[in-house]
Amino acid sequence: MFHTILTLAYIIPNIYLFIRIWQLFIRKGYRVYYVLIYLLLFLIYPVSNLVREKGTFLSEFANYLLPFFLYVFLLVLLLDFLLLLNMLFRIISREKIKSSPFRRAGLTIIILCSLAVVIAGIINFNTIRITEYQVSVPRGSSDISHLRIAFASDFHLQENTPVRFVERFVEDIKTINPDIMLFGGDIVEGDREDENMEYFEKLLSSIKTKYGVYGVLGNHEHYARQDRGNFFSKAGIEILLDSVALIDNSFFLAGRNDSHSFTRKSARELLSKITDSLPVILLDHRPTETAEISRTSADVVLSGHTHNGQLFPINFMTSSVYELSYRYMKKSETHFFVSSGIRLWGPPVRTTGRSEIVVIDVSMVSSTPSNLVFLSPVLPAVCRLDSFTT
Repeated sequence: MFHTILTLAYIIPNIYLFIRIWQLFIRKGYRVYYVLIYLLLFLIYPVSNLVREKGTFLSEFANYLLPFFLYVFLLVLLLDFLLLLNMLFRIISREKIKSSPFRRAGLTIIILCSLAVVIAGIINFNTIRITEYQVSVPRGSSDISHLRIAFASDFHLQENTPVRFVERFVEDIKTINPDIMLFGGDIVEGDREDENMEYFEKLLSSIKTKYGVYGVLGNHEHYARQDRGNFFSKAGIEILLDSVALIDNSFFLAGRNDSHSFTRKSARELLSKITDSLPVILLDHRPTETAEISRTSADVVLSGHTHNGQLFPINFMTSSVYELSYRYMKKSETHFFVSSGIRLWGPPVRTTGRSEIVVIDVSMVSSTPSNLVFLSPVLPAVCRLDSFTT
């Protein structure tokens, strides 16, 4: 179903785009060349899917071509809207609009603007940024008054992930010097082992924090069968599978299975056996069930999955699906955070959100202020409890 929807979302706008470019910009003497060039570009994406070889020139080019087509389509839609306004107010004469200089200028602007947006999206995607927050939660019986969390989601690590990007990520984490490192699912994408994946395991295993490195699984681990692999143990990441860990008698860390798991516990069921008055941090790959979770003992909830839509204007769709699809929200006494992800699945272009590491400084206090301070972005002893009981 997903691939059917994706195919239709590719074909239908391209039919419209082909017809409108033909009508608006292509003179009779150039129409044969236009048909050949457009068909060649249009077929690259479906052919690359049939070949199914990742990392080839064809598949890489198709990944950049998809967002390019998207922004050409949006700009042609915008032009059609402007032409409709012009019909009403007659700002530019019909003869001038049909003239060759106007057609050439219009097509050139659309192509150059689309290329510029894609290039900017490539740069944005490959730039790691740090987003910092400060929140206060009830201290309860905890022995600590401060916890520095580094959180990253949606790494989608695979064989062709740039090695230097992962190295920069690890360097940034070490610079941040968190008390605990948390991964929010969709950590690893590939289902094969090669030298790069082995090196990624080694890099991630070099991350050392006071309270350790934890994560949950996402939907892509389920697709690639990595939920059965040994990547995480080699990478030094302890995966929480619908379980709760008591960390140094100072706070609880809970991790939910992704909704692909038929045996997934509800947030209330997972957290119901926590009776000690310690702060509770919950990892949940998808930012769903916020109302239900806000009625549990969870103080801080960390999610990813949405990528903030990745490409404008898809971010408006994710915002309509999820109550919180990006950044921060406080509901009842629970602090919700959704990261746009450190990397992406699909085209390596990001025109919404950022490739980010989320850093949360949690102050544990006697009473909780109702406000949150958002900071502008700037460049252990563990008791594992699968079913916590008192």
